[in-house]
Amino acid sequence: MRRRLYFLLFPLYVVAVFFVLFVNGVFSGQISSVGNLTINVAFLAVIGVLFLISMISFIRLNHCTDELSELTLQIQKDFQEAGGKNLWNSYRDRKEVFYERPLADAFRRYRLRMRRFMTNNGYMGTCDLEEYINEDLLDRVGKTHFNSGMSGTLTGLGILGTFLGLALGLGSFQGDDIYTISDNVGPLLMGMKVAFHTSVYGIFFSLVFNFIYRSIMADAYERLEIFLDVFRQCVQPIAGSGGNETAMLVYQANMANSMKRLLELAQGVSKEQTAGVERIVDQFMEKMNSSLGANFQKLGLILNDAGAAQADNAELCRKLMESVSDMAKINNDMLNDLDLLFQEQKKLFAELSEQKEQMSAACQDIGSQLYTFGQMRNLYEKQ
Repeated sequence: MRRRLYFLLFPLYVVAVFFVLFVNGVFSGQISSVGNLTINVAFLAVIGVLFLISMISFIRLNHCTDELSELTLQIQKDFQEAGGKNLWNSYRDRKEVFYERPLADAFRRYRLRMRRFMTNNGYMGTCDLEEYINEDLLDRVGKTHFNSGMSGTLTGLGILGTFLGLALGLGSFQGDDIYTISDNVGPLLMGMKVAFHTSVYGIFFSLVFNFIYRSIMADAYERLEIFLDVFRQCVQPIAGSGGNETAMLVYQANMANSMKRLLELAQGVSKEQTAGVERIVDQFMEKMNSSLGANFQKLGLILNDAGAAQADNAELCRKLMESVSDMAKINNDMLNDLDLLFQEQKKLFAELSEQKEQMSAACQDIGSQLYTFGQMRNLYEKQ
């Protein structure tokens, strides 16, 4: 309801108009001073134009904050339906994420910025959406540069009306003795009446507008903060996701498969080499025994020893492959440790972000209190 408080300006403004017209005798047909009525009507017309400009800016601001709230609910719904998976891929190419032009332009620039971080393996970095959709954007939409000065402007109009009323009263005050002076007291009082009326509704509208303006902006900032928190949790891509970590895991799997194939190949070749050597030795021994006799039996034994040595070599190769496989497992464990470290860093970043938000909220409260104190001090000095 805070974002709709500006509707209170209408009934209050109508009440002030009727009050001024009533005290000036418009309804009774007894207008005591045309100048008094003219000044009051002119001042109320200026205030009405200022209120109209502010109301248009408040309506635009509410349209933007309403869209932020609606998108927040939609993101939460989509996040639950997706089973808690990041929604960036679905929102990255969506054409109509925002319908309000300021928000749509800011989100378009954010997506262009994110494309610069994109690689074949994922995102090598990321940026926060708050760099584009932030309180400064809401201030521009809500014309903060205009509305923040409305309170002082209304107070200034009341003071200006005071001086105009006194000037009118003193301008019509003439006389050199007590008799002529008493005849001019009436115009003087009419001028003071103008001063009193303009001061009353000028300061009254200043206080009311300041309360309404601050309530609307506080509600807008709160909705923006909720949207940014939900967007960071559900949509914003994580730096390095699908990038270096995935590449390292793929490399680890490929290396393990290569080592496995190399081990199988080495074992098969060693077995074939051993069987081939045994066949050659048997054939050679048969030929030698048939032709030269038992003198070459020693040669056969030597060749058998060579075959055994080849088998030992194959066993050593197998052990080497097993060692390489163990090394690959150790590398995988190291990657898991790095992943845990990355998760801890993410938690630390979230805690730092929360502390930043708390400090920002505290600074905003202090700024609001200082601003209020300054306004009260100015009013006190002027009185």
